[in-house]
Amino acid sequence: MYLNVHSWFSLRYGTLSPEKLAEAAYQLGIRSMALTDINNTSCAYQFIQACRQKGIRPILGIEFRRADDRLLYVGIARTKEGWARLCRLLSDASRQGKDLPSCAPLLEDVYFIYRHQPKDIRTFRDDEFYGIRPEEAGALYSSPLRAHRDRLVIFAPVTFGNVEEYKVHKLLRCIDRNILLGQLQDKDCATPAETFLSEDELRAAFALYPDIIRNTEALIDSCSIDITSARTNNRQCFTADREGDYKLLAKLAATGCIRRYGRYNEQAVRRVESELKVIRELDYCAYFLITWDIVRYGQSAGYFHVGRGSGANSIVAYCLGITDVDPLELDLYFERFINPHRSSPPDFDIDFSWDERDDVTDYIFKRYGADHVALLSTYNTFKGKSIIRELGKVVGLPKNDIDLIVDHPLDTDKHHPFGKHIFKYGKMLEGFPNYLSIHAGGVLISERPLYEYTALKQMPKGFPVTHFDMYGAEDLHFHKYDILSQRGLGHIKDAIDLVARNQGRIVDIHDIYHIKNDEGVRARLRSARCIGCFYIESPAMRGLISKLSCDNYVHLVAASSIIRPGVAKSGMMREYISRAHQPDKIQYLHPVFEQHLSETYGIMVYQEDVMKIVHHFAGLGLDESDVLRRIMTGKKKNSDTFTNLRDKYFTNCRERGYSEELTLEVWRQIESFSGYSFCKAHSASFAVESFQSLYLKTYYPLEFMVAVINNFGGFYSTELYIHEARMCGATIHPPCVNRSHRLTTIYGKDVYIGMGLVRDLEHKTIRNIMIARAEGGDFTSFENFVNRVSIDGRQLDILIRIGAFRFTGMNKYELMWEKNSVYNVRHKEAAGMPVLFEAEYEHFELPVLDEPDYEQAFDEIELLGFPLCSPFSLIEGELPAHIVSDAMPSYSGKKVVMVGYYVTRKPVRTVNHTLMYFFTWVDREGVFFDTVHFPTAAAKAPFRGKGCYVLHGRIVLDFGFPSLEVSRMDKLPMVKDSRYQ
Repeated sequence: MYLNVHSWFSLRYGTLSPEKLAEAAYQLGIRSMALTDINNTSCAYQFIQACRQKGIRPILGIEFRRADDRLLYVGIARTKEGWARLCRLLSDASRQGKDLPSCAPLLEDVYFIYRHQPKDIRTFRDDEFYGIRPEEAGALYSSPLRAHRDRLVIFAPVTFGNVEEYKVHKLLRCIDRNILLGQLQDKDCATPAETFLSEDELRAAFALYPDIIRNTEALIDSCSIDITSARTNNRQCFTADREGDYKLLAKLAATGCIRRYGRYNEQAVRRVESELKVIRELDYCAYFLITWDIVRYGQSAGYFHVGRGSGANSIVAYCLGITDVDPLELDLYFERFINPHRSSPPDFDIDFSWDERDDVTDYIFKRYGADHVALLSTYNTFKGKSIIRELGKVVGLPKNDIDLIVDHPLDTDKHHPFGKHIFKYGKMLEGFPNYLSIHAGGVLISERPLYEYTALKQMPKGFPVTHFDMYGAEDLHFHKYDILSQRGLGHIKDAIDLVARNQGRIVDIHDIYHIKNDEGVRARLRSARCIGCFYIESPAMRGLISKLSCDNYVHLVAASSIIRPGVAKSGMMREYISRAHQPDKIQYLHPVFEQHLSETYGIMVYQEDVMKIVHHFAGLGLDESDVLRRIMTGKKKNSDTFTNLRDKYFTNCRERGYSEELTLEVWRQIESFSGYSFCKAHSASFAVESFQSLYLKTYYPLEFMVAVINNFGGFYSTELYIHEARMCGATIHPPCVNRSHRLTTIYGKDVYIGMGLVRDLEHKTIRNIMIARAEGGDFTSFENFVNRVSIDGRQLDILIRIGAFRFTGMNKYELMWEKNSVYNVRHKEAAGMPVLFEAEYEHFELPVLDEPDYEQAFDEIELLGFPLCSPFSLIEGELPAHIVSDAMPSYSGKKVVMVGYYVTRKPVRTVNHTLMYFFTWVDREGVFFDTVHFPTAAAKAPFRGKGCYVLHGRIVLDFGFPSLEVSRMDKLPMVKDSRYQ
């Protein structure tokens, strides 16, 4: 009887999860119901599963609404083909950017139910009905609709479960419409009656109209739906058939094996043949070939990529060029990626540069068909502080009151009286889906059109996404291709281009073997001076590298994993460092740890280590170990499967005679590692890219740092990367109209800041300068520039202030005077146009116009965000006596004074809920150093914004890595800005 049921995927409208819907219907003895979420199909399969577990027959549909929230009609799928047509109707409107039709189109195997009459009911087709609510049945005797009872059905919407959930519904509607609770109108929300009634109550409401009941039952009985959940949902073949796929894959693997290992490496050949056998048995040939095809397209376009994730465990992937991680070198086992016991599909993570990923994605859509390709979605849910802020706005609290509740949730005596209601309903809202966004990189490629499973939503980025997320995709057994982006690859690609342009050299960045074993590269790694290098430039990673004296690939692979939050929090990162320094004093928890984890000193560093220990220590099967690892990595720790596996772990440990203390300690380590550690292949992939960055930083530091600056990404600010370029030997110049481009450029050792970094300098202005320079060569004078470039007067002022006309030999005051002589508003339109005669200007003898000291630096701070001179030169007065970074080790345990320019800081909340900080600075010699600010010191001497500070404290050496434990810090005053005096 229920043809209009909403789940909480009717976003900011419904309040019931699919499981709660099924449970509520089961309790009332409801035998069938139709899920019709508002413009959404996210939980279709989840709803079907929940209903079948309760013995309820599921029906699928969609409630179609306009952008202004007006209900158009409800579509009910009679068959799975009808469901696909409904999904396509909703998808087409989204993908084509058009409104849904006011009248339902004719779709085979679909029924439509109206609540408003866009056309005369006498013209309704056989598939069109008008819905009557139970509360409206009593008034039907006087309605003109009574004469058309053959077109009427029962329409009993379900949106919430009880009165409290109705209040939650109203709050959701206010959040959606961004209004106060008092502004909510009846038309904006559901009626209080939209809850489940028993079938007997529904029949009683329509007792006078048995034909309406029969119409409804006939419609329901004619509907039958199922959504296939099988690996056949994926693209089945890359070539014409499976046999062709295997032959192609085997050929590519064989030729790649020769290329990677030479002709006579029997170990590699055996591993390739073994993997091919498993890949064929599990029917993953097409999956490998499609991934290879994606990578091949990127290579053909000149794009760099990194293949990482568990896929890097595969030697076949290595031979196909999908990854550059050699699984034989690191003893990576293929079973972590694919094994006969693994029920979930494998995935490859393929990184492209941030500015090339979209083109690769576009290729996938065009190569495999727009109806068969979509990006995965992800759902942002209501949680934590965001709920408090949203509800605070709905009830009309001022920002200060909301901030107080957010920042001090336990101080209820200080909260506004509405605070208790915010917490009550916030708790009810927690976990609700809020809005749909794009998964980081997941792409699906289906065998049949995706509309058979979901509608698609066009995103602003230009690609459609599925309505279900990655967990929904897994439930349907879809393989996910992760096409990701990162700026580290942009650094490498652009650096190689700059080296070719600036030095005329070709860099082979894919000669991984020689790069990993290069002594210069290893020395730089050991020094931990890795600013700009992928994944290893952060203060924490530089500190870890230094403490480990890390200077080789294998150690860096381990470091890339133990830096993860879970490992550090558990205390095992420190234990790893200690064991690395004293391997002869290691006391293993159990012989199994020594047998299987000796490479990592008996500590679980990788996700594979978790599997090894669960399998060999506790006796769970390899398949169970992988399932447990995956659950603990994901969001299903409350599942029955997790509970059963955890119980089996403890049961097996008792049966094996382990002490409770040992059993609990091993489980604690498993828990802390599994949620945050990398798989070994993933860490290895990161380490390869780190070594490539290190190689470029070692031998081509200037070009590399310019590439980092131009990719606008990394751990640090542009200012610090420019500083690092100077430390590497570059001469830094402000933007210049003759030498600069939009991005930063390098000529020999001269680096010219890009005009695109200048605040408020418009793209149009930069383009006009570049065009004029390309057509007529360098500008010969300020007057020549003004005559050739169409430019606004304010834009010209910015160029003068930043120093873009230094080639003229005139200072900015002289240029401003010259501007009054040679520039007028007509230049805005007329510049660049051909002229018959050069204009003549009257030139005057000027008095000496000197620039005040530091004026250029302050202009740079305003226009670039930082000065190009040393920030220490802008300090007022003399610096106090202090030590520099390189002297820190010799002052271990002693109190010292240091002077630093702020780089970055990281807040950390202690177990007592107080804040401590880790700061990074540069000293007056330009060298980085780190400080620790414990809660007492941080509260006594708070950070007062960017600038130079005097730091008092004690030097501490931790495994040879120096840092300053700060007891007090004071910000140093800057010289006065003479421009405003």
